[in-house]
Amino acid sequence: MSSSSPRWVAYDTLRAVSESDAYANLLLPRELRRAGMSGPDAAWATELTYGTLRHQGTYDAIIADAAGRPPGEIDPPVLDALRLGVHQLLAMRTPTHAAVNETVRQVRHVAGASASGFANAVLRRVSERTVEEWDERLERGARSDDERLGLRHAHPVWVIRAFRRALAAEGRTDELDALLAADNDAPAVTMAALPGLAARPEDAAATPYSPIGFRLGGGDPGPVIAAADGRVRVQDEGSQLAALALTRATAVRPGERWLDLCAAPGGKTAVLAAEALAAGAVVEANELSSTRAKLVRDSVAGVPLEVPVSEEDGRTRAARGRYDRILVDAPCTGLGALRRRPEARWRKSPVDVPDLTELQGGLLTAAIDALVPGGIVAYVTCSPHLAETAGVIAEARRRFGEGIEELDARAVLASVSDTEIDLPAQLDGSGRAQLWPHRHGTDAMSISLLRRR
Repeated sequence: MSSSSPRWVAYDTLRAVSESDAYANLLLPRELRRAGMSGPDAAWATELTYGTLRHQGTYDAIIADAAGRPPGEIDPPVLDALRLGVHQLLAMRTPTHAAVNETVRQVRHVAGASASGFANAVLRRVSERTVEEWDERLERGARSDDERLGLRHAHPVWVIRAFRRALAAEGRTDELDALLAADNDAPAVTMAALPGLAARPEDAAATPYSPIGFRLGGGDPGPVIAAADGRVRVQDEGSQLAALALTRATAVRPGERWLDLCAAPGGKTAVLAAEALAAGAVVEANELSSTRAKLVRDSVAGVPLEVPVSEEDGRTRAARGRYDRILVDAPCTGLGALRRRPEARWRKSPVDVPDLTELQGGLLTAAIDALVPGGIVAYVTCSPHLAETAGVIAEARRRFGEGIEELDARAVLASVSDTEIDLPAQLDGSGRAQLWPHRHGTDAMSISLLRRR
């Protein structure tokens, strides 16, 4: 098995995710280019990588059963290879002999002969049952209904409970199964044509909600992006709507000053810049990480508007100016983007949430303090977790009292959208808009709009 084979590309990506907290959606394309891989081989490596990451929790339960030991007691390089082998056996219809033999060869290469014998025994036991038989076996041993649901849909129990509470905030808990299933579907490639600078290709299909979004009929979007000189890019429709909610919440006055406080990787910044160019506003951006700040600069390069990008903690950066509109696309658990970043479901845990909400609240407070009277902040998270969304907004409203008012983000999105968008009212009475992958085909983006009095 060549080091440039699809199996090795997938393995190297999984190891980087496990060891270095790398993001598969950023690393895998680089690995494919490094291997000179395209066409069916690239598609096979992609399915092997993402499918394994999506179902990692379930596969770990199967491996534990077959190995007679918990995954934590298996050497991590061997465990990653076994995960890939199980996905081939149970989800990719790879012939048993190929899945087992090639995985065993891989384990022998990274961990030696004794480990390869162990891997062979584990995979042989896994191959004795169909995926349906494994599902039934695992669910019989589950300790709760939520654990059974987690094994069936490959989500940690804490994420399932967070999703249920978020859906309950809309009175839609009956959609939980559909949401979990949608998280395991590869998202369609959605693109954005920067408003006023590019147009949707004639042969492309418009997205249902964003007026700047479109989808190609298929194939590699690279040539379309390259030909557009930075004015067309891949961007989730929910991300497009979040930026447009801020720019189109009210009519823009020439000379307005805008700030994207947590800007990387810069997709929303580019939309803001295009909208500002058309309306006579100016835009600044900020990103704490130098590496990620470069992504922002690259993202706005196609817009003929100067967008200075600072590299500071957003909680202090906002205080250096007064702004009419501020986007706070806050760091979050990322639970709304599990279709594109499947590893996030296994990377985060409930203990991460308090620190994140403290940071989110600090960023939002700084942004509100930096608004001019009548200025608007869009608080956005790519997570539906209520602590990161409704909780942060509720705390801001307690802190600022009558000094701020919440706008109806659902009504704003309805005015932006080209078609009717199903955004039920939040039962807490807030104006927050929550997008969902199963309902809207977008990331689970939460969007709130606050105006300073």
